[in-house]
Amino acid sequence: VLFLQIVHILNMTSAKIVSFLLHPEESLHSLQNRIEFETGISTGNQELLLETGICLDPRKPASQCVIDGVRGWDSYMVYLFDKSKTVYDGPFASRSLSDCVNYIVQDSKIQLPIPQLRKVWAEAVHYVIGLKEDYSRLFQGQRAAMLSLLRYNANLIKMKNNMVSASQQLKAKLEFFHQSIRLDLERYSDQMAYGISSEKMLKAWKEMEEKASQCAQAEDIGYLDEQIMALHTEIVELQKSPYARRQGEVMESLEQRAIDLYKQLKTRPPDHAYSDSTDMVKIIVQTVQSQDRVLKELFGHLSKLLGCKQKIIDLLPEIEVALNNIKEADNSVMQMQGKRQREIWHLLKIACTQSSSRSLVSSSLEGTASSPAATWLPQSCSGNAAPHPLSSLAAPEDGENFADMIRENVNYLELFSSILQEVRQEQNSMMVS
Repeated sequence: VLFLQIVHILNMTSAKIVSFLLHPEESLHSLQNRIEFETGISTGNQELLLETGICLDPRKPASQCVIDGVRGWDSYMVYLFDKSKTVYDGPFASRSLSDCVNYIVQDSKIQLPIPQLRKVWAEAVHYVIGLKEDYSRLFQGQRAAMLSLLRYNANLIKMKNNMVSASQQLKAKLEFFHQSIRLDLERYSDQMAYGISSEKMLKAWKEMEEKASQCAQAEDIGYLDEQIMALHTEIVELQKSPYARRQGEVMESLEQRAIDLYKQLKTRPPDHAYSDSTDMVKIIVQTVQSQDRVLKELFGHLSKLLGCKQKIIDLLPEIEVALNNIKEADNSVMQMQGKRQREIWHLLKIACTQSSSRSLVSSSLEGTASSPAATWLPQSCSGNAAPHPLSSLAAPEDGENFADMIRENVNYLELFSSILQEVRQEQNSMMVS
């Protein structure tokens, strides 16, 4: 018997306990099917919480519901909630009276022998204790719901912080991108008259600026931030609420009064003595009324907890969507920034190539206008004598220098032609991109 594993499930929608004997290595899904058969709550809508507010892991066996060891196993509860409901219609009817206790409640002034009265009052005390324990279990279920809500809230805060951080980073990148592209457009306009121009590239840059303005919509998370802050305020108020704390003091005092009254009865001699049950019935009625009041407050507070939890569940996908939009906008901005920088370096390469080609042309022209031209100039003769007709012919050494100069000029011409062709190809490729 000690090795048997029994799980007790407190159905928070009906305040009833259902118990199951677990089979060896039974899965949680199998247990949920049995719970559905007993309670009518479908497996998809079942939420099973431990006292700590942790939801049972479907990947682990059903034995996770049972604590290790023997001590306290019979009082350990797993709390069942219906995820399709956020409003619980408590309080529920109190546990039913036994026949003998109901007999004295119907007529509290009836005289009974002391031995018989002891038995009736013992059951009455047990009934009062049971009412208090019923409330204690339901309060523990409400506490588990609160702890579960706080776990969801912690996850919500973490996701909110990630969203705010990503939004701030996107905002900073957009500001830097806008300032950079404005400066690039100004400098590009200044050099168009004497430098390089590309209408297609200019149009692409302006489209980038418009697209960056559209990306700024992703950083607008104010509506989500307002909802989250309002939800945080609501959760804090629920934590501060007096209904979040145990309200069974009155029932505990009534329980003690019932026990004391029974002890007094035990000290009375049983011989030929009779007594009524007026005092005990008053305690029973007051306990039932007190339980009805605290359960009404408990289930009202529980419904608010479950409502907040459902709001968090609804908010989480919206935050996921906002995070994805921010990441997509961030990637888009970084891609546009990289593309524009590559185009700027491409323009710089073209400008440097054109500058080097001009310097090569000018140096070649200077070379042809200097020393080689002197070989063609006629040498002047002294006095008025006419120059010798053959004096202008090139000597053999001068002829060799002239041939070298022609070859050098031809090489320069070929190099210049290849450079111009490369520049045209790069400009065409830039226009296409």
